[in-house]
Amino acid sequence: MGFLDALFGRSTPKKADLDALFALPPALLTLEAATGFRPTGVAAVAFREVEGGAFDEVEAESRALLGMDGSTAVRQENDGFGFTWQVITDSSGDASRLVASLHAVNSSLEVRGFGPMLLCSTVYVAAPDGRRAALVYLYKRGTFYPFAPNGERTRDSALEIHLRGVLAGDLPVEDDLSKWSPVWGAPGMTD
Repeated sequence: MGFLDALFGRSTPKKADLDALFALPPALLTLEAATGFRPTGVAAVAFREVEGGAFDEVEAESRALLGMDGSTAVRQENDGFGFTWQVITDSSGDASRLVASLHAVNSSLEVRGFGPMLLCSTVYVAAPDGRRAALVYLYKRGTFYPFAPNGERTRDSALEIHLRGVLAGDLPVEDDLSKWSPVWGAPGMTD
């Protein structure tokens, strides 16, 4: 950051640490042991919306990258809030493989110049009683937080705080609760 940037309050965006995603598989084991929440086999990456040729190219590249053995599928959709989501479904049941696929899609987006447009990655989990949650990774902060919807536009804050406590030893959890943005209607949350 230069002198004028500091003077005018501009900052250089933090480069996404995609390798932080590899902390998820052991954290998911901890989560399952402590709460019963298990990965659903679905994860997603969100980035600022793109349209046209770039949209089609990114989706095709992700499909080619992950569709080698037939157990992993990728779909892409816009959420109506200005973000494009690449939703990864892995039927193998292997959390490490799901996270590796998520990392591969993120890396591919970064290589294609979408790095500054990355918003977050999500890995979805579900409890035996049907409750669902997402572990959200914020690229610009390098931290994770849980998001637990509880009906239409309401959150289960007590569950989110509980999940934070369980995950704090395994993941860099976001301390600033104001950064725990809801990802309402995130593609993949109900898959």
